[in-house]
Amino acid sequence: MSLDPLQALQAANRAVRPATAATAGTLLIAGATGALGQELLRRLAGSHRFAHARVLSREPIRDGLRGVETYLSPDLPIAQWPLTSADTAVIAFDPPRLYHDRERALWVPQPSDLPDLARWLRACGVQTLAIVQPHDQGKLPEALKRGLASLDEQAVVANGFDRVILVRSARKPLNAKFANPTERLAAWMLSVVRFMVPSSEQPVRASKVAELVDVALRIAPPGVHVAAPEMVWEASQGQMQAVAERWLA
Repeated sequence: MSLDPLQALQAANRAVRPATAATAGTLLIAGATGALGQELLRRLAGSHRFAHARVLSREPIRDGLRGVETYLSPDLPIAQWPLTSADTAVIAFDPPRLYHDRERALWVPQPSDLPDLARWLRACGVQTLAIVQPHDQGKLPEALKRGLASLDEQAVVANGFDRVILVRSARKPLNAKFANPTERLAAWMLSVVRFMVPSSEQPVRASKVAELVDVALRIAPPGVHVAAPEMVWEASQGQMQAVAERWLA
């Protein structure tokens, strides 16, 4: 049975460890919704590697949790948001699940928000930015899998972050709605293409993607690092640390 984000926050704070030399800075998560956002929140906020963790929300949420708090994003363009402070930020594009009422209170980034959100995060002092960018399996051109795939991503890098980590994770095909039987028949005939997608481009469990992001945040050197779908899949098969080290070498 899956947990909602606040349950994950509670679990992360049940046993708060004393601060250590490895615990430093503030983590800010944008998009702590869906299975992926929940896993990122559970793993990163629960690791206690960060002195504080903040989650962007649209509505006030009673925190009551030591070390983790919500940051209320006003109903304004991102460029007009008041600044906060953070050292590391994670952006996850995962829509909220309708059966999790509390997820609706959290702020959900849209792909078009990426340039403005990155500028705002940099103005807040963020030095390390990790972006989990799901894409339709098998549809990303080979030349773009291991590099910057859009002008928006190039704009993100141009902000001057010390580290930018882009994780391209394949997502399951969306359940499309069709207006008539003809469209359904055409979709069924084209669905055979799904079986032609290599296993290395198949979707990876959210927990494994979150684990890869966690490892990358710990060991990535300065610079821009892009994880292609095949690398994400390989890391999920085992030897996560070794695969990540080879990727980030």
